[in-house]
Amino acid sequence: MNKFWGIVLLTSLFVSCKQEKLSEPVKKEIAEVTKVVEKVTAKQFGFNLDDFKVKIDTVKRGDSFGELMLSYKVDYPKIAKISQDFKDTFDVRRIRVGKPYMILQSKDTSETAQVFIYENDPINYTVVDLRDSVVAYKERKKVKYVEREASGIIETSLSEAILAQGIDYNVTNNLSEIYAWTVDFFKLQKGDKFKVIYKEKFINDSVYAGAGPIEAAYFEHNGRPIYAFAYENDSLKNIVDYFDEEANNLRRTFLRAPLKFGRLSSRYNLKRRIRYYGNRVRPHRGTDYAAPVGTPILATADGTVTESTRRGGNGKYVKIRHNGTYSTQYLHMRKQKVKRGDFVRQGDVIGWIGMTGNTSGPHVCYRFWKNGRQVDPLREDLPKAEPLAESLQPGYYEYIEPIKDQLDCMVYPEPTEEEQNEDMLTLN
Repeated sequence: MNKFWGIVLLTSLFVSCKQEKLSEPVKKEIAEVTKVVEKVTAKQFGFNLDDFKVKIDTVKRGDSFGELMLSYKVDYPKIAKISQDFKDTFDVRRIRVGKPYMILQSKDTSETAQVFIYENDPINYTVVDLRDSVVAYKERKKVKYVEREASGIIETSLSEAILAQGIDYNVTNNLSEIYAWTVDFFKLQKGDKFKVIYKEKFINDSVYAGAGPIEAAYFEHNGRPIYAFAYENDSLKNIVDYFDEEANNLRRTFLRAPLKFGRLSSRYNLKRRIRYYGNRVRPHRGTDYAAPVGTPILATADGTVTESTRRGGNGKYVKIRHNGTYSTQYLHMRKQKVKRGDFVRQGDVIGWIGMTGNTSGPHVCYRFWKNGRQVDPLREDLPKAEPLAESLQPGYYEYIEPIKDQLDCMVYPEPTEEEQNEDMLTLN
């Protein structure tokens, strides 16, 4: 007898011993209370765990779904049926090391696996029900969304400013993607500011499951304020896009840089002296972004790959034709991910930073053609995406009004004592 039922039994005995001294209404109330006392059952993933022997583990290196099932006495026909009939729902070849799983075994002496539950991520999971006719299906845990506001003033980098506020690092990526076309994140200034409104996800009200998309943001770069509001653009087939307070789309046809994060190490310069060539003047018609070997290189716009090869000082590179006016090229890759003829979308990974060809360090040399002539992409007035359709703008302005007020009312965190001391030293 467990502790819970012991307490219930003692309570019942106590009640029965005292019942004769209690009034009838009180007796009735106690009787009703004792009726609702039930054994609490453990439920998870939609199953009553008390009905099974439960095994919880994570996928180990060398594990395979078939071997796991065989070890829990599932026969070959069932394993084959799962592999063949349900590969769109659960591809047994794609179970990953470190992913948690739960096996519900029968309580009889055979202890055969009845249900296999694989956690794809903290929210999504796949159930393989092995009882009777085999079936597999995907489910989601119940998620609670909690709105959060955050703001910061940049002292060194955007990521440090965000982490200092205890914000999920993914918010850094999301913010950089929203402003990728309008803010040069390689040239952020001390004192640049940001505000964000987003939702955090929680499972069972307490288990943190990550940050959702940013719903609204404000970024002040070099004193220039830029608002961003997420809004469903019906003219683009229900795609959610980000627009400013005047309904202008924040996207541009081209990203400002082919990396999410890195360092602008050398600009387009027709009179640059290149150390690799004995410090002689040689035109540099590219824009260099330094980053560690293996950093993903992104296509800056939609287009078709016209070259993916290796040649001379360029090393391994990819060239993309975007339309009749623009082309881009990405040099010194460690490896390409695309081949000639592939169509790529803006932001797709097309290769990785390397040191192939003539280079003194890991970087990508980004070259930009306009009407067949190489130009400086940082000086180009890149074409904007279409603004929000006029027919949608009245609803948009009504939607963003309270959100803009919310952003405007948010305050920035007070500087730390260390930051105040640094500012005093700077002034002196």
